[in-house]
Amino acid sequence: MDPTRDPDFKPRGPDEKLLPPPDPTSKIPNSGPISPYVLADYNGSIDAPLQMKKKSSHKHHDNNYPHQRIPLNKSEFQPLSTTGSSEEDYEMDEEDTHSESSKTGQHREHSIGVGVHKNQIADLEEVPHGIVRQARALEDYEFPTHRLAKRLQDPNKMPLVIVACGSFSPITYLHLRMFEMALDTISEMTRFEVVGGYYSPVSDNYQKQGLAPSYHRVRMCELACERTSSWLMVDAWESLQPTYTRTAKVLDHFNHEINVKRGGITVQRKKKNADGEVEYEEDKMGVKIMLLAGGDLIESMGEPGVWGDEDLHHILGNYGCLIVERTGSDVRSFLLSHDIMYEHRRNVLVIKQLIYNDISSTKVRLFIRRGMSVQYLLPNSVIRYIQEHKLYINQSEPVKQVLSGKE
Repeated sequence: MDPTRDPDFKPRGPDEKLLPPPDPTSKIPNSGPISPYVLADYNGSIDAPLQMKKKSSHKHHDNNYPHQRIPLNKSEFQPLSTTGSSEEDYEMDEEDTHSESSKTGQHREHSIGVGVHKNQIADLEEVPHGIVRQARALEDYEFPTHRLAKRLQDPNKMPLVIVACGSFSPITYLHLRMFEMALDTISEMTRFEVVGGYYSPVSDNYQKQGLAPSYHRVRMCELACERTSSWLMVDAWESLQPTYTRTAKVLDHFNHEINVKRGGITVQRKKKNADGEVEYEEDKMGVKIMLLAGGDLIESMGEPGVWGDEDLHHILGNYGCLIVERTGSDVRSFLLSHDIMYEHRRNVLVIKQLIYNDISSTKVRLFIRRGMSVQYLLPNSVIRYIQEHKLYINQSEPVKQVLSGKE
């Protein structure tokens, strides 16, 4: 997030130390860069043969094997809105129920038919099965892991968790699409396997007009994830902090929760015993954490005195960044011209939008203030929440902020 929104922000000098300092690199798994090195990165003669040891254990992937993705088994899907409702919400004919039960020997399961009845629409405050509601006080906070993969599906890959920091006021379909675009790009272009994704809304100390209270923004993100995704989660830790939290420290928080406290993720590997029989052994592997951001946030990293160099080296070097291109932002040229980003270019992956989507929270808030429709710009559950809590109606924002519409 833009550090200039910190109420205590002061332009940083070149030798000024950041407080609190970023976590030491010894606590962060060394997963290597997101993009593999190429011949030119070794600073040798391009024509000279590169001396590399050949690994006999390397296995080529079968071309017929599907791209590795977040598991989408039917049993792992979150239930539809009706399945989370209590049985009292449904009125069934006693005779029909008895005859159905006598045929199958089981209770009849309710399902959405051709039409959706009023009693089949989930209450916004209903918590679907398996979902952990985020706390509204720091003392009650628990790190969400209900959709974090417990085991790596492909032992030949490296585990990766994606984190998006932002205001999400409100969350839009572009915020959801960013994760799916990142998932496709990572599956196609890297040796990593995505094991989880998180939204981390900023706290109320982030000074920006149009920002709804943090508990509303967290709840809207939860609704968007609960109703539309099988692998995305919301972490309220940053939103509960009493002061503005630098992005570097937010990533340190995720690394601490996933790698330091939980020891990473379980990996099952094949090995042969003394009799030549195949056995499986389980081990723990550190998870790479990467920041997911839009091109406009990355461009702010080039503004003098805004981001500390120590933080940029920490974010880009120790974690890495996934940048989603947006209309009007030339991310690749910026990477070439920015010294620190170019130094860590192998840990930065640019995600190209094949279908451009320029929905912005700023424009959504403007539409709401003007009484215009925001249907199909954000999930229906989020629209209903905004309507029920009367958010963004009696607000005003600077014209310059509305016209930029980058958020």
